[in-house]
Amino acid sequence: METANRISIEQCCVYYNIETSFVQKLDEHGLIELIHSDEALYITFEQLSDLEKYMHMHYELEINIEGLETIKYLLDQVYQLQKEVNRLKGEVE
Repeated sequence: METANRISIEQCCVYYNIETSFVQKLDEHGLIELIHSDEALYITFEQLSDLEKYMHMHYELEINIEGLETIKYLLDQVYQLQKEVNRLKGEVE
């Protein structure tokens, strides 16, 4: 993977002023996927918007990691249902 589209979690955490342990917990619970390379951890730029959402929910709304997992699961279900509704609408029309 190119190093141009990722950032180390250390740099990321300094920028966002968050703990690296929070980002590692997100990875452990499957909410984001960190890249292990050269004895360092990286996050892709594509995942930064997800990280920002989780940060706001965790730090501002005080939602724990398990709550974030539940929210992600429910939002994924809503997205899948929306796709199914749109597919069925296409069949009816």
